Amino acid sequence: MLTIGAFARACRLSPKALRLYDELALLRPARVDPDSGYRYYAVAQLERARLVAWLRRLGMPLAGIREVCALEPAAAAREIRAFWARVEAETAVRRDLAGFLVDHLAASTAVPGKDTTMLELRYAAHSDRGRVRPSNQDTAYAGTRLLAVADGFGPAGAPASGAAVEALRFLDTEEVPAGNVLNLLEEAVRGATDAVRDVADPGENGTTLTALLWTGSQLALVHIGDSRAYLLRDGGLFRITHDHSVVQSLIDEGRLTPEEAGSHPQRAMLLKALTTGTPDLKLHDTRRGDRYLLCSDGLTAVVPEHRIRELLTAYPEPEEAVRALVDAANEAGGPDNVSCVVADVV
Repeated sequence: MLTIGAFARACRLSPKALRLYDELALLRPARVDPDSGYRYYAVAQLERARLVAWLRRLGMPLAGIREVCALEPAAAAREIRAFWARVEAETAVRRDLAGFLVDHLAASTAVPGKDTTMLELRYAAHSDRGRVRPSNQDTAYAGTRLLAVADGFGPAGAPASGAAVEALRFLDTEEVPAGNVLNLLEEAVRGATDAVRDVADPGENGTTLTALLWTGSQLALVHIGDSRAYLLRDGGLFRITHDHSVVQSLIDEGRLTPEEAGSHPQRAMLLKALTTGTPDLKLHDTRRGDRYLLCSDGLTAVVPEHRIRELLTAYPEPEEAVRALVDAANEAGGPDNVSCVVADVV
């Protein structure tokens, strides 16, 4: 038997922590002296104690540690992998926010008119029913300042997606101040949410929404659901949205591979939609030559990303690229409505 001090030194947990874990029934001592109340630990408990110490260093909450310690080694390893995948996903969100704050604060101190280049968008949009669905519940829009794709679902999915995009269209005709563009977009999305509720029962219907708002030098992104936005830059294709879906959450937790996600029975199930969650809001710095793609999952579910990159690269005009992407989805069976918006920064 080891005294609590000797056990603490061996497992690198403090005596204070060991007393806490005893109270929480996470790591009970092997024996407690009935007279002095002094705790003693068995050598065989060192492995569990070290696991607890490692998991604490990893940042796992005590409730999670209790679950891991109760599992067989293989299952415990899967749970730790899933925990760390969640940490990485959350860290990525905070990294994006930190990047936005740095850029926003730096821009506020920039000298007006210095090293400015006039940029604008050249764009095209197209929405197609596909080969299987009886009607089209998608809405796609492209204008001078606003790009948007919405994918409706439920009996009133088409009015829902149409109302969401229509509620944002006033942004296309107003001069957008770069300083408060995210606040402006957030207010507009609240209006879009109310518009969807007015035309469709939120209990049965809803819509995704992925939109970009052009300020003249930056693009503000709002995103909720599993429609997507991509950036083609210097020949590389980068997804700049994160799906709010069941399968994406399983991928994030390490429980599913991207390859397995395509055939998962819950691949169409959303965790958030416009009336049932808070959208992601980000700012993106643009460069001349950037190409942006917004699309519904009718494209990404059947056309792999490497093929999307090839098509975006092969067709220099946005209208040609949009048509080629929609055609590729239909050639792959067209099981869903498919909508695409392509915009070039020129």
